[in-house]
Amino acid sequence: MRSTKSRSRGNKNRNNRPSGGNIINRVFDSSGPAGKVRGTPQQIIEKYNQLHRDAVLSGDRVDAENFAQHAEHYTRMLADAQREVDAKREEQEAQNRERQAERDRERQERFKAQEAVSNDPADADQPEVAAEGHNGLVETPEASPKPKPARKPRQRKPRPPVDDAPEAAE
Repeated sequence: MRSTKSRSRGNKNRNNRPSGGNIINRVFDSSGPAGKVRGTPQQIIEKYNQLHRDAVLSGDRVDAENFAQHAEHYTRMLADAQREVDAKREEQEAQNRERQAERDRERQERFKAQEAVSNDPADADQPEVAAEGHNGLVETPEASPKPKPARKPRQRKPRPPVDDAPEAAE
């Protein structure tokens, strides 16, 4: 017999870690030696650097080194993410430049084609030759026959009045 609970088939990421995405602005929970530190990678780096300075001032070299290593871990994560973002941006800018160059080439080709058509006198519009019996004059709207005026709708005769009083029986 099958269980009535539905299984999540779409979730292939079973270790509950988000895949990819922008980690620069993502909030992390860091379980370091001083307890949980929560925030974006930049905030976590600043917190661990502050804890490192405090440990150095208090003379605890072991904690200082531990905090420095935690800060370095998040610094590397942030640097890797920033490199990926920069690489994607460069790739997209290159694609945009390529598309723009293609559009510019097409625009130039259309412009040259239009220039070639407009500058060639053989392709220019020629005046129409008058047919025999034509006097060479151009018809104007005033010379054309006037349209007939619209007809008025017919008037109906008024109905005779209806006698409301019943006829008296004799």
